[in-house]
Formats: sequence, structure tokens, C-alpha cells
Amino acid sequence: MKILFLTHYFPPESNAPASRVHEMTKRWVKDGNEVTVITGVPNCPDGVVHKGYRNRIRRQVEMVDGIRVIRVWTYIAANEGTLRRILNFVSFMLSAVWVGLFLKKHDVLIATSPQFFCGWAGVLLSRLRKMPFILEIRDLWPESIAAVGAMSNGRVIRFLEKLEKRMYAAATHIVTVGEGYKRRIVAKGIDSNKISIITNGVDTEIFYPRNVDENVRKRHNLDHQFVCAYVGTLGMACGLNVVVRAGRILKERGRKEIKLMLIGEGAIRHELESDVRRYNLDNVIFTGRLPRDSIPGYLASVDACLVHLKRTDLFKTVLPSKIFEAAAMERPIVLGVEGDAAELVNDASAGICIEPENAEELVAAVLKLAQDDALRERYGHAGRAYVKRYFDRNTLANNYLDLIHLLLARHSREYAEEFVERARRHIRAYNLGRVQASGAQQEGHDITAVG
Repeated sequence: MKILFLTHYFPPESNAPASRVHEMTKRWVKDGNEVTVITGVPNCPDGVVHKGYRNRIRRQVEMVDGIRVIRVWTYIAANEGTLRRILNFVSFMLSAVWVGLFLKKHDVLIATSPQFFCGWAGVLLSRLRKMPFILEIRDLWPESIAAVGAMSNGRVIRFLEKLEKRMYAAATHIVTVGEGYKRRIVAKGIDSNKISIITNGVDTEIFYPRNVDENVRKRHNLDHQFVCAYVGTLGMACGLNVVVRAGRILKERGRKEIKLMLIGEGAIRHELESDVRRYNLDNVIFTGRLPRDSIPGYLASVDACLVHLKRTDLFKTVLPSKIFEAAAMERPIVLGVEGDAAELVNDASAGICIEPENAEELVAAVLKLAQDDALRERYGHAGRAYVKRYFDRNTLANNYLDLIHLLLARHSREYAEEFVERARRHIRAYNLGRVQASGAQQEGHDITAVG
């Protein structure tokens, strides 16, 4: 099967959308599919083109883990300034459609949001090339930018909402990350049968418990310190001013052994650093942007992880991928997100849930974890077991691929036959597993110890 995937972000960018697309598509390639990704040159989040790349009109092609990656020109803007960012999004849409017109025809087209205009690139290209189109909704835009105050012009927001509904209607099928998002899309008049859920997840073979990286601890002077770390984009939606307020409370209480670490870059980093200097806080640490492959080592070297978003109804349906990575590393979570995310962390017994933007509750949760080694260990073990069972990326990639085959089977006899054969392979593998398990039981082996 030939899959064309449009995404605004792709490695070496290290944000969640880039990692998610890469991890999913490389598994599809291993499964024998041909995947082409159209994306921009890497520059997120600070608007600086990564070393080894050039932002030029002529497309650039590279192979990444068997994926053919085509990089197109965009108007580059840092993660700040609404107008410049929209120009960035629209320029990618136009460039992606133009390049896509001259590619050989693929069996299916997928476009992922964020960003919104990447979804519209999928709409336009699918119509021009007459391809089945799967629209991924992993961010409800323009609702999300309105929720964090990035845009307040009512006319513009209403216009974008009309475009949003037309985009949903134009898709052959919609994939989103959870029931909360699905409910919101259905509320906009979209048939629920047109929507499937493929959640965010984690590669448990990359994010797994490991020894502390002493170089990380020494680099940031963390000997004999308890460290709670936030890992991700320092963006407007994250509400990270709460970390500065928590740092002030800890300083006032004389808790010098507690450190709060912010790992990443983003639009509000300079604002946060300015506040830290203003209040003379030495307990809030900034690492800046780190290579994606260094993140597991950092997670192994901290004691707990903060996952946080602003307090708004929109974010009650969000499941941040940071939850899964922290849990897979057996790090206890301090969660400042209401709704579905809090329900998940509580169900998994993976950490402590607090009210978003409440610095007193953040401090209380961190101190509780710092004082109880057994509690941290219990949360860590439970969290990893939970994400391995429900959010492993290998399983999610297979589920997604099965969905694609099913959709294509509705449009083509050839793919109906391919879908049937894929189902037969699953059945044969399942039956073989049952036979092997039965044989193991007959020989007196404890099959529960395997794997």
C-alpha cells in the first residue's frame, strides 16, 4: 500500500506531533508499506532552520527509516505572533499541495492537525488527485488558540470555524485521539460513524526504566536534590507560570532540596526566565531544547514529571503524550490537567492530580512525592504497566493500519482482498499463540512469566 502523509512537523524536530508521525509511519514501512511524508524544513519551536537543512523553493528529499521525506518551502516563523504563524501554516499548505500534485498517485492520503491548514492541504490535494482522505484531528483548532488567548477577533474565529466544519465534511474519514475530541466533532454535525479513535501512545522500547544518567545530574548540579521536570514545548497553552509561582513558595519555605526543571523551548521561555531572574529563584532550571534521543536519559535522571495545561474546558478532552512517556519510564506524574487526562492518571494509579494553575497544590504534590519513596515506586510501576497494556505504539500502529485497509476495502476490490488476507494473518498468529500456550501448559511451564 502507498501512503502519502502530510505533516507540519517531522524529526529532527522533537515535539510530540513530529515524534508521533515518525514512530507511526516507520512501523508502517516495516509492515511492507510505501510511505511518503511531505513536511517543512525543521525549525520548530524557535524558527531557526536546523543545521544541515535549507529553506528553499526547490523541494528536498531524504530517506528516514525507510520513509521518503519531502521537505518543502515555508514562511518560517517562531512560535509567537499570530499573523506570522498563520503565514507559516498557509505557506506550508500551498507548498504541500503544489508538490503533491506532481507525485505519483498514492492509495490513501493522510493529513494531521496540528496544524489546521495542513488538514486543508489534505482536502485540496485529495480532491485534485482523487484519493481517499483521512483527516487526523489531534488539536481542535481554532478552539485551542481562542482558549489560550492567542486570538480574540470574533469574526476571524467564526470564519475559521466554518472552514473547520467544511474540512471535517470533506474528509473520507476522521481519526482523533479520544472520546472527548470525538464528541466535540460530532457536536459540529459530523456523523459519529465517520470518526475513529487512535489514541496517543508511546514506544515502550525507547521509553523504559533505566539507571540515572550521572552526567545529567552533574551538569545541572542536582546531587542530593529532588527534581520534578516538565518536558515539552514551553507554549502559551501549558500554563507554566505556575512553575515560577511554585518556585517562589518553595524558596519561602526554605526547601532548597527541591528543584523544578523545564526541558524544552517555546514562545514563553523568555517570559519565564525573566520571572525567575526577577524573583532570584535558583530552584527553577531551564535546559533549553534537547535532542529527542536524550529525553529518556533526562527522564531517568529526575524523580517526578509535571504534565500541565491551562485551566480551560477545551483541555478537559486532551490526553498529552507526556503522560505516556513519563509513565513508560516509571516516573510518577504530577498532573495539572482536568478531565480525560486526570481520569486516565487516576485509573492507572500513575501519579497525583492537581488543579491546573494552582501553585500551592503543585508544591504539595511535589513534597508528598519527595517524602515517600515507596509511593513514587508504586506510581511508577503501575503507570508503566498501564501504558504497555493500552497505549503501546506498536499496537496503535497496527490498529491504524487495519483501519486504513478497511476504508480502502470499501472503495476497491483489490484492497478488499488485501484486507481479508491481513485478517487471515492475524487469525493464524492468534491461533498459533493459543497452540503454543496450550503446549506450554501441558509441559507444566508458567506461561504467565513469558514476556
